[in-house]
Amino acid sequence: MDTSAYVFDLLKIILPAVIVGGAIIWLVQQHLEKEQQRRLIEMRLETSKTTLPLRLQAYERVTLLLERITPNNILVRLSSAGQTAADYHRLLQQEIRSEFEHNLSQQLYMSPEVWNLVKQAKENVLTMVNRAYHALPTPQQARGTELAKRILENMMVDENDPTAQALLAVKREAASLF
Repeated sequence: MDTSAYVFDLLKIILPAVIVGGAIIWLVQQHLEKEQQRRLIEMRLETSKTTLPLRLQAYERVTLLLERITPNNILVRLSSAGQTAADYHRLLQQEIRSEFEHNLSQQLYMSPEVWNLVKQAKENVLTMVNRAYHALPTPQQARGTELAKRILENMMVDENDPTAQALLAVKREAASLF
């Protein structure tokens, strides 16, 4: 038998087997990849069922935080009657920081950009309170009601709610979940 005929016959047998084997391997890989993608989607869906309520609760809590530290609301909630401006100033600072610290864990459920806006809102409110306190003619002798009045006047003059931008960002991000 001729060597070239032998090689040719061998190729006629091996080449189709290699092609079929390669096609089978390729099909199996495709199937495994699709199966892995399906499992990943199922896992994300299960995770979503668990984390979506937690994320929504975090957005609710941060919204409540921002509403509670908004100067209009915190001044109504914390009475300045009978307090000195210095005492009321300390009370406002303490309450704002306490509210924020109570909700620190909520940052796990929101984007870093939105959380930074929430932190900035807290700092803006503290800055507003501090500026109003230091703008009093005699802060050590002033009454708490004078400080509250000064804060509200500054808000009206600036026409700037220090928490509005953060609140809007939180609402937008929460809405993007749906």
